[in-house]
Amino acid sequence: MMLRESYPFVEDSFSRFPSQSNIYGLCQAGEQELLAATLKGKVVCFRYQELQHKVRPVAKEVQFTYIPVDAEIVSIDAFNKSSPKRGLVVGITFIKDSGDKATPFLNIYCDYEPGSEFNLESIAQSCLNLELQFTPFQLYHTEVQCPDEGLETVFLLSGHDQRIHLYKENASLHQFEEQPVEKLFPELQQLPSNVLWLDMASVAGGKRLSAYGCQNGCIGLALVNQKGPEVLQKWRVQFDSPISTVLLFPLSCQTKSSEASGERSEELSGYNLLITSTIEMAVVYRHVQECGLSRSTCLSGSDQWDAVLCALVIDLDFDGQKEVLLGTYGQELLCYKFRPAGSGQDGEFQLQWRRSFKSPLLSVIYLDLTGDGLRELAVLTLKGLHILQHSLTCTADLVLERLTQRISALTANPEPDEATDAENSSAPAQSQEGGDQTSTC
Repeated sequence: MMLRESYPFVEDSFSRFPSQSNIYGLCQAGEQELLAATLKGKVVCFRYQELQHKVRPVAKEVQFTYIPVDAEIVSIDAFNKSSPKRGLVVGITFIKDSGDKATPFLNIYCDYEPGSEFNLESIAQSCLNLELQFTPFQLYHTEVQCPDEGLETVFLLSGHDQRIHLYKENASLHQFEEQPVEKLFPELQQLPSNVLWLDMASVAGGKRLSAYGCQNGCIGLALVNQKGPEVLQKWRVQFDSPISTVLLFPLSCQTKSSEASGERSEELSGYNLLITSTIEMAVVYRHVQECGLSRSTCLSGSDQWDAVLCALVIDLDFDGQKEVLLGTYGQELLCYKFRPAGSGQDGEFQLQWRRSFKSPLLSVIYLDLTGDGLRELAVLTLKGLHILQHSLTCTADLVLERLTQRISALTANPEPDEATDAENSSAPAQSQEGGDQTSTC
């Protein structure tokens, strides 16, 4: 049973775009900015800024060079360079229709001038223009351990040639260049079909998990030792429809401890893999590091509102456990929460709430746009960009509830001693995270 009160957001703004976008058309650029690309060659920067002593949303077109007026933008992505390097990098793929034939391109924007590395207007004028021999799909960035070079953030671009292409910065030339993908990502060779969505996660011990979803419904998952690099294990499973999203995420489950006090303890379940496709129900594979693709849980009802086009896994109610958000072509935003059974090793994802929009949902991002410490949910639809903010009433009630719990915990022991005093003095700093894990909204 879903309660209307459980929906945690209020809409703050809506920006209508001159033409529609697509599932690859939204990315975060820096800490508090979004870039949204429309199919007709326009890129809009969305941010909040102070105007007339009020913080207001501003959507402004950014003039990126070397994007023709007749270009159709396919995908956009951006990242900050890995430390100690400095600078924002923006990648845009598009197809130029010159009449006789359509030509695809990848433009990479990066300003090397000191003081301009994060200035979006300057970055938009500093372009590396690469003609492609394939139709581009998702443009994705990830941080990778490079031999003898440390951590480096790179672009991975999937295409209709059943390959994934790697673009890495050549520091000596001050530009990006394509390199063989197997050099750093041996798990991305010999793909079974065109990859529509890719996701990666770094795990303990210098390893990573790589997941991809294909046009023919194939899912690939690999555990890789980044030193080498070397593929340790690979798994595949076949779906019956094209894959729209793959998403790796950790999931913590709270279970009551066996102690007489009845206090809750957290049980970390490791990495899980969310799969959404264009026809079937969304599926979560549990404990993929240990179990591969053998333990699956369906998200019941997720196929009732047409194809799922985007997904996000975030902690929306601040209880320390992440929720699964799904955006559908049927104009619905769905929120699922994991409910453990027994020891917490098993359980199911239950639909908590859903919210209707006026056009299909294409992409969702969760970030702090206003800089107040509370994140907003950005929802890209076919018509434009919605910004949803947490309900301040619910958030304020939660803060008061947690403060009450903290005071009760600090005053619970009537016999203070030196150890208790030391513990109490550090409790506020330590218990913020713990409070997030043991309270519910």
